[in-house]
Amino acid sequence: MNLVSRDRWTKLCEAVGARRDADACFDRLTAAYSEPHRHYHNLRHIAECQQEFETVRARVPSPESVELAIWFHDAVYDTKAGDNEERSAKWAADFLVSGGAPHSLAEQVSNLVLATKKHEVHLDRGAPVLVDVDLSILGQPERRFWEYEAQIRAEYSWVDTAMFAEKRAEILETFLQRERIYSTDWFFERYESQARQNLQASIDRLRS
Repeated sequence: MNLVSRDRWTKLCEAVGARRDADACFDRLTAAYSEPHRHYHNLRHIAECQQEFETVRARVPSPESVELAIWFHDAVYDTKAGDNEERSAKWAADFLVSGGAPHSLAEQVSNLVLATKKHEVHLDRGAPVLVDVDLSILGQPERRFWEYEAQIRAEYSWVDTAMFAEKRAEILETFLQRERIYSTDWFFERYESQARQNLQASIDRLRS
């Protein structure tokens, strides 16, 4: 099953009533996720998030809103900007409203996208699942995790090596300092232990 296919996107838009300009939006999204500076935050990331989401879809209230948020959460991605999530959330809301979906859904999806900025699970009832899906990369087997770390470094190739190491380690440490990295039991049981091992190994490498 192709998790980022036009057919899947069309069915999702039809399910929420956002039929107008759905094809054009799909083309814009896939073009955005194919930008050359994206080494991790690309279509593979969306596909991996969708794959993780499929494992818990049946447990999620309003699964369509979470799936839409997966599509839009990194739609705007500029490593030199600080408002990527806000712009991505606006893109999502504008598309949904103009496409004919309820304003309540547009607001919900917008809030979900914003939840991924600082991993705030309280912004919507679907946010815990979305945030855990987005963070699932941290708990992947070592080979995929180190590939991810290299991809993030490539996206910030313009940052000095020492500065990147310092700031990246600080970011990863914030996850280790949490009581739980994953707020839902499903992702906690599946990924928490490996994520902590991966994060500590990366911090040790960055600090060395």
